Amino acid sequence: MSAADQTNAGRQATAALGAKEAATPAKVPAIELKGISKAFGTVQANKDIAIRVMPGAIHGIIGENGAGKSTLMSILYGFYKADKGEIWIKGKRTQIPDSQAAISAGIGMVFQHFKLVQNFTVLENIILGAEEGALLRPSLAKARKELKRLADEYELNVDPDEKIEELSVGHQQRVEILKALYRQADILILDEPTGVLTPDEADHLFRILDFLRKEGKTIILITHKLREIMEITDTVSVMRRGEMTATVKTSETSPEQLAELMVGRKVLLNVTKTKANPGDTVLEIEDLRVRDEDKVERLKGINLTIRAGEILGIAGVAGNGQSELLEVLGGFANGTGTIRVNGQDLDLTGKHSDGQSRRARGIAHVPEDRHHLGLILDFMAWENMIFGYHSDPAYQKNPLLMDNAGIIAHTASAMERFDVRPPIPTLPAKSFSGGNQQKIVLAREIERDPVLLLVGQPTRGVDIGAIEFIHKRIVELRDQGAAILLVSVELDEIFALSDRIAVMFDGQIMGERLPEDTNEKELGLMMAGVAT
Repeated sequence: MSAADQTNAGRQATAALGAKEAATPAKVPAIELKGISKAFGTVQANKDIAIRVMPGAIHGIIGENGAGKSTLMSILYGFYKADKGEIWIKGKRTQIPDSQAAISAGIGMVFQHFKLVQNFTVLENIILGAEEGALLRPSLAKARKELKRLADEYELNVDPDEKIEELSVGHQQRVEILKALYRQADILILDEPTGVLTPDEADHLFRILDFLRKEGKTIILITHKLREIMEITDTVSVMRRGEMTATVKTSETSPEQLAELMVGRKVLLNVTKTKANPGDTVLEIEDLRVRDEDKVERLKGINLTIRAGEILGIAGVAGNGQSELLEVLGGFANGTGTIRVNGQDLDLTGKHSDGQSRRARGIAHVPEDRHHLGLILDFMAWENMIFGYHSDPAYQKNPLLMDNAGIIAHTASAMERFDVRPPIPTLPAKSFSGGNQQKIVLAREIERDPVLLLVGQPTRGVDIGAIEFIHKRIVELRDQGAAILLVSVELDEIFALSDRIAVMFDGQIMGERLPEDTNEKELGLMMAGVAT
């Protein structure tokens, strides 16, 4: 089915849903957006968007990177002003020039990256910006009483006197929800709410959302995880290239149909790979320890091995040592202990402990944060394509000059093989979407035929079409005999790609499992520090 046919099918589904709603007793939508358009220069982020969100429902919004989801929610929450269109809240046309107006209209938003003051207590964060008068004591006393009521009513238990920096990520998220409820929000927008949660924390969040729905709250859930959409939402809207292509009842659709509506073509949701055939040991890690700038031990005696032709997945909640493991292996940090690649020790503290020396040993590195460690956004794609490999003789015209024309030609060829869009080597990296930026980094590292690939969060912030492509390339590299260390907070990704799984908690390996011999619940307990 073509993209046009998909769009027409989506619109027919939307029309059918509207007809069903019209046949039932009239309900005033909690939110109705009419003809919303927003452009940034020549880029049309939203184009004539119309959406109705019914009260007491969980409404999902999905779409590829750059589809316009965040822009649309930013308009609803007052961060952006639409170029044209209308916002209706509970049947009344409403102007929302800023977030304060959104809060006054009963809208709360829980951002993917929490907006909390780390060295403030829970109670202080709750009242921040909602103080009543110059004296804080009465506000704090009132907030404490109301916070206890909300926590008890919605199963959002958290210690009001605990500092934010001492809370788990899951409890910090509860504070964000409590902040919105304290401000009397009955419409909640959640942006990628499970991205940093353990499976148990995600399940608890869904129980909270279900309880809020039963209490009459309206929830908009932005997520790229189709499983979550199918599990928790009542209705789902699909966006593509700034337009709303479909709104359907969740019970009447499927992950495959939603993926096709998002991308405009059929998408393989499962990773196709044969059983691994591991060879000789490539990576050996013994008693690896790393301290940060404050002398706090972040890795506490790590022991791991990876063989050629195998993917070892590292599961864990972000901040439990996975980043430090990648950094010391990639030459970004020093450590103590022993690391061997193909039987030869790596320098962990001396002049050969840098990334350049690691690459000379056949180690490629796709960092977790592509913007800060993988790319220079203002540099062109062809310049980014050779970072770390710029001393390669193949790129030299003579000892003093680089062969820029040859590098541009090489980049154009790699962009074609890795389906980078648009395939223009002379565009700056910042002009590409997140998924295409990731493909540039992957092309640079994978094309070197590494003996060991370190890959961190390979599909973070990447849309479903690019996820399919990236997973396929990683498996192909494994089948060519590379050893691969995969770090991801996405358990679905860990299960799909890994031949073995190791779980990290608090800088330690909690244990190893074969994917076929474990499940999300067991790994979730290990991720929370519970030995099984």
